[in-house]
Amino acid sequence: MNVQQADPLEDVLTLIGTTSRLSVGLVAGGRWALSFDPPEGIKFNAVRRGRCLLTVDGVPEPIPLAEGDCFLLVQPRAFTLASEPGVRPLPAGPVFAAATGGVARAGEGEDVVFVGGRFGFGERARELLLDVLPPVIHVPGGTPEAATVRWALDLIDAELRERPLAATLVTEHLALVMLIHLLRLHLMTAGPGETSGWLAGLADPIVAPALRAMHARPAHAWTVAELAGVAAVSRSTLAARFKQVVGRGPLEYLTGWRIELAADRLRRGDETVAAIANDVGYGSVSALSNAFKRVAGVSPRDYRLASLPPRRSDPPWPAAAGR
Repeated sequence: MNVQQADPLEDVLTLIGTTSRLSVGLVAGGRWALSFDPPEGIKFNAVRRGRCLLTVDGVPEPIPLAEGDCFLLVQPRAFTLASEPGVRPLPAGPVFAAATGGVARAGEGEDVVFVGGRFGFGERARELLLDVLPPVIHVPGGTPEAATVRWALDLIDAELRERPLAATLVTEHLALVMLIHLLRLHLMTAGPGETSGWLAGLADPIVAPALRAMHARPAHAWTVAELAGVAAVSRSTLAARFKQVVGRGPLEYLTGWRIELAADRLRRGDETVAAIANDVGYGSVSALSNAFKRVAGVSPRDYRLASLPPRRSDPPWPAAAGR
């Protein structure tokens, strides 16, 4: 069956409002160690020169980092970067607060050079993306698959060093390119259990065609038999494999994705609920409302009202007692 297919990774990254922001660089030398508080969003660092050790709370073994290596810290966990084991770490906050010329310095010398930053997301990122990834993704820089990541890092270095017009905007877009390639590499190389949910489904040859078809036409009245035809397997095979890999059945996944699309439009605009219902595959407002309340726990109307920013006359927080 020839069916239009979409890119679920692109859909999710777009829906959760992915942004990037580069942070102050880090140069370190001698014996040094810095401890970092749990970051918001996804923290990334790349070693542009030298070697060091990464230790993450909850991860049993330190991760050696070599020149060209990158890591993504997906979960909000404290971590430490160090020249070697056994060095007592200093808090990273004051070191970065004292940065000059966009560079923080630790220890003595310039043995190791880092570029880093973080990726920010909207409110649905934790459930849609971050929870289906491992706590840390480490990408060795010496592999052929990492060539595009090295290319993006080289361009980021050049932009930061030469500071041409719009350098900040260019580096932020390059960082997003790097994120996408790092996630692609992770999907290509992940072992069993290193991803879950829909992201694991993208790496499965049976599940992936069905996922892509549903993302291409979320409003279509898909049946399991029709999706099985897209995947070129039997209905029972697709249903069992989808449940095993993604954690829920194909039609349950489709309902969840439709509700995500509807919720995004309810948050962002003033379209009528009827228009949204029609566009995401529900023939009436009542059909969408029933599905929305079953999945989200509230009606579309109540969800929209809760998502609206406070009126200008409303205080952003309760007034302090006694004022």
